[in-house]
Amino acid sequence: MSKQKEEKTNVMRILDQKQIPYTPRAYPVGDAAPDGVSVAQMLGQDPASVFKTLVARGASGGYYVFDIPVADTLDLKKAAKAVGEKSVAMLPAKELLPLTGYVHGGCSPVGMKKRFPTVFHQSCLDQTAICVSAGKVGFQVEASPADLMALVGAFTADVTAEA
Repeated sequence: MSKQKEEKTNVMRILDQKQIPYTPRAYPVGDAAPDGVSVAQMLGQDPASVFKTLVARGASGGYYVFDIPVADTLDLKKAAKAVGEKSVAMLPAKELLPLTGYVHGGCSPVGMKKRFPTVFHQSCLDQTAICVSAGKVGFQVEASPADLMALVGAFTADVTAEA
C-alpha cells in the first residue's frame, strides 16, 4: 500500500511544477471504478468536499468541464446557462479519453489535453480544501479550491440539480 501512495500522477506533477500545495489521497480499486460517494467514504472525507469532473458538449460544439460534489447531479439547463450555451449534453464515455486524456472515473480538471472552460460548483468556496481526481482511478488530490480554480481558469456557478 505504501508503494501505491508514492506513485505520482501527471496531475501531481503539474501541481508540483506550479508549486501548488496538495495532499495526495489513494483509495483501493476493484474491478470497476467506485462511485464518488464511495470514494469519499474510503477517504474519510465529507462528500461535499469531494468533487467529480464531468465533461459536456455545448450546442455550439464547444466542450465544457464541470466540477461538482460527488453526491450531486449536474443540472444541464443550469450548466448551459453558466457557460452561455443554448444547451449542453454529457460527453459519451468513449469520447472522454481521446478528448481529455483521462478515463471515466479518473477524469481531473487539471492536466487535460486541452484547456476547456471550467465551472466549479459554487459550494467549493465553502470548503478550505476539496478533493478532485488525480487523473487516475484510485488517486485523488486535496487542494485549495482557489488554487485549483486559478490553475485551470475556472469560475463558479450553481450547476447542480435541486435535491
